[in-house]
Amino acid sequence: MSHLLIDLQAFTESLPPLLRWVGVVLAALIPYVEAEGASIIGIVAGIHPAIAIPAAVVGNAIALAVIIAVTSAVRAGVTRNRLPEANPKKQRMRRVFDRWGVPGVSFLGPLLLPSHVTAAAMVGFGAPKARVFVWGVVAVAAWAVVLGVLVYLGVRVALH
Repeated sequence: MSHLLIDLQAFTESLPPLLRWVGVVLAALIPYVEAEGASIIGIVAGIHPAIAIPAAVVGNAIALAVIIAVTSAVRAGVTRNRLPEANPKKQRMRRVFDRWGVPGVSFLGPLLLPSHVTAAAMVGFGAPKARVFVWGVVAVAAWAVVLGVLVYLGVRVALH
């Protein structure tokens, strides 16, 4: 295992520095990879956590901004001139959202779904775009730091 890590890290170090963190940013744009997975990928590939984690958070933040903007525009178009529905399933989902709020869904959502999906759902429920974006970025940054540090420590142990 350590031989594979050494080879991967040697390959990463052979790349220009710009490509190293751009790769992490691009990985973080992908649902289910996100900031948490991209920071882990970057760290395992030999990028220092101080670079991998912020690059991953930036990539995830870009994806969240796009998803929030698109979802908000779609929601505005769909709900224009429309009366609220009395759909029991939708009302139950709304109660769950109201119980946990934007911060709770932002932090707990990644345990079940990508932040891309939870952000779109929250905006779809009518949560303010800025609040969803800020809490989404805070949550993915926190998860990326926690998982990134754990992986960094694990890689150091594996290589020594």
